[in-house]
Amino acid sequence: MAFYENLRLEKGMYGTGKSFTDVLESLDHSENYKGTSLENLDAYQRQLKRFDIRVSGRTSDRVEKFFQSGDSAALFPEYVCRAVRQGIEQENLLPSIVATTTQVEGLDYRTITSTPTNEEKSLKPVAEGAKIPETVVHVQDHLVKLQKRGRMLVASYEALRFQRLDLFTVTLRQIGAYIARAQLGDAVDVLLHGDDGKDNVTSITASGTSGVAYKDLVSLWASLSPYQMNTMLAGTEAVQDLLNISELKDAKAGLNFQGTGKLGTPVGANLLHVPDVPSKTVVGLDSTCALEMVQAGDIVTDYDKLIDRQLERASISMIAGFTKIFGGAVKTLTYQA
Repeated sequence: MAFYENLRLEKGMYGTGKSFTDVLESLDHSENYKGTSLENLDAYQRQLKRFDIRVSGRTSDRVEKFFQSGDSAALFPEYVCRAVRQGIEQENLLPSIVATTTQVEGLDYRTITSTPTNEEKSLKPVAEGAKIPETVVHVQDHLVKLQKRGRMLVASYEALRFQRLDLFTVTLRQIGAYIARAQLGDAVDVLLHGDDGKDNVTSITASGTSGVAYKDLVSLWASLSPYQMNTMLAGTEAVQDLLNISELKDAKAGLNFQGTGKLGTPVGANLLHVPDVPSKTVVGLDSTCALEMVQAGDIVTDYDKLIDRQLERASISMIAGFTKIFGGAVKTLTYQA
């Protein structure tokens, strides 16, 4: 008999500093199943198979299937986390603007920063015997502000027990989508004002008095030098204005938008629709070096309440914050209606 069928599951597997799946993997290694019918399943998925719990598809089980025993009930918080994570990943634009993600164990975190001068950016030749120019890297004088984003699950077990898991997953994915949108708003705020609210972004103004023109995008692109403007962020109204620029109406750009939904620009930057960007504003940035995401742990659930079927006030949340890496790698363009 396979070891996964005899594994003892309990609440203590949560809150250890490792994910529930990592704890399972440490007890039931996936490498032991290579060459078997279970080789494509991780340790958590093997437990779902053990208790014959189907979480998706037309034949998905009801919520109550998780609570057929104490062992199977311990799988429920991980199911919630995975469904919420799916919603985050489906909605998430952060990978398109975040240069690096730092995992921290506490809430106190200071990042490093460097503010190179124009001379340092130029990287002039160094004569023989001359001193090599320095780039000073130092720790910021303030902590990165971390925000908790999440939702409270308010529903009785009796109301949910007969619902199909496939349907419940849709609800949980929406919680994940909310978290992703809220974190994106936090990221935009840091790009515009810094994580301490005092590092306002440098802004250029459109040349005309009505709308935004192609030459304004070129000016935004040029203002970021020596950084590369590979990403642009704009709210709903600004995206509409940009899409009406004649240079964005060419056949190739239109075909790409119709076929993939991705918005390209004539300056080679990806255009992302971000409702949190202020009206009449376009943000240009070098996504390889502008923003750092700081994350304290993974998705957190009230696993005690979920396992004990006390769903009335079970919270689902994530803690994360953002900070600029190089302030010059982000600029904004503002224009009038």
